[in-house]
Amino acid sequence: MSEDAKLDLLVFAAHPDDAEIGMGGTIAKAVREGQAVGLYDLTYAEMSSNGDPDTRQREAAEATALLGLAVRGNLELPDRGLRPGTAQSDKLVEAIRRHRPRAVFAPYFIDRHPDHIACSRLTEEAVFNAKLRRHMPELAAWTVDVLYFYFINDVHTPQLVVDITEVQPVKMAALSAYRSQFEPMGEGEDWVPTPLTAGYLDNVAARDRLFGAPHRLAYAEGFIPKGPVKMERL
Repeated sequence: MSEDAKLDLLVFAAHPDDAEIGMGGTIAKAVREGQAVGLYDLTYAEMSSNGDPDTRQREAAEATALLGLAVRGNLELPDRGLRPGTAQSDKLVEAIRRHRPRAVFAPYFIDRHPDHIACSRLTEEAVFNAKLRRHMPELAAWTVDVLYFYFINDVHTPQLVVDITEVQPVKMAALSAYRSQFEPMGEGEDWVPTPLTAGYLDNVAARDRLFGAPHRLAYAEGFIPKGPVKMERL
């Protein structure tokens, strides 16, 4: 698919693996339903304690194939250098205008990682600026129907959930592609223990079960929309 291809859903993430953690099942489900889904990582995660940018890109490519993403790109912003309120958001504006998505997704703005918070704010700014016809007039303005926030590290009360029971194995396979982040290495390997290497994937699955339980679903992912969401019927 070309870099200007129309997308149904467009996801932004600070680092490769963030979107897979928070909404990998929703991505896989949307793709199975015939929707075109794109994902842009803002950084190469060059400050990660484990792995390196080349490794992370190979892992992201594997996850991309498993999820069936139509587009995946990297905006090449600095890891631990994301700055809301700056021209950095214009890179996100460009992606929104080129792909003209119905919905945009970003990390929830309460999270233990500062980059996740910054990505959330940059996306919110970009969604707003993308509809302003005098901002970056070389690209036609585009108004997104809805902005959704997904959760990465923490558990918050969702305002809506998506049943991902049938695609949970796909989500976990995509996450397992990031071996440098989630698998403890042996002695002599260049790695250090982090919260991600201490059963983090089990915690992700447990959260998906937690979100699903009140609705008698085996697994679900939770979201918070910015503003009301239009529904055709209840």
